[in-house]
Amino acid sequence: MLINFKDSVLNEKYNLMAQLIIPRPIAWIVTEGEVLNIAPFSYFTGLSSNPPTMIVSIGHRSDGAPKDTLRNLRELKKCVVCMVDETHLEMMHYSSKALDASQSEAEIFDIPTQKFFDDFPPMVEGVKAAFFCEYLQEINLDGSQTVPVVIEIKHLYIDESIISDSEKMSLEFDAIARIGKSYAKLGEKITPPLIP
Repeated sequence: MLINFKDSVLNEKYNLMAQLIIPRPIAWIVTEGEVLNIAPFSYFTGLSSNPPTMIVSIGHRSDGAPKDTLRNLRELKKCVVCMVDETHLEMMHYSSKALDASQSEAEIFDIPTQKFFDDFPPMVEGVKAAFFCEYLQEINLDGSQTVPVVIEIKHLYIDESIISDSEKMSLEFDAIARIGKSYAKLGEKITPPLIP
């Protein structure tokens, strides 16, 4: 079967991409604006290590207004990307509910936070890894309802419990990923054979 994306409806394209481009890590992004905003995004990935950057696609509200995360990033240029493990899965899932801009997920869903830097938003308390990032640029996708935003990593928090080798800085972190409409852990790791 061949599917022409030009003729496909948006929901069908999303459904197919979300099931096949897997696993997608979840960026639990904390920004500050009118209130503290904590929102999950699964159209997110690393982009480059020099400069150290990530990219996240941020949609709009149903009324066409930018989502709080995008508005806050444009205005204050700072965010914290918290990586999600099973401990925080339920809170992260609840925080995906659309709230009024005057409501904070931290308060509504009782998500505790922890401040590290005066000039960055706080991170979600208890996460094992968090990237403190600055807004770098947006990418214009003609006709898109989402805005790809490039953010540059300035600091990284790592909980020492996930460091398996401090000399090599090897990490053992069981992150939650998005697969279709479900969540999953990576499970068994496969080591490739040595190249002759």
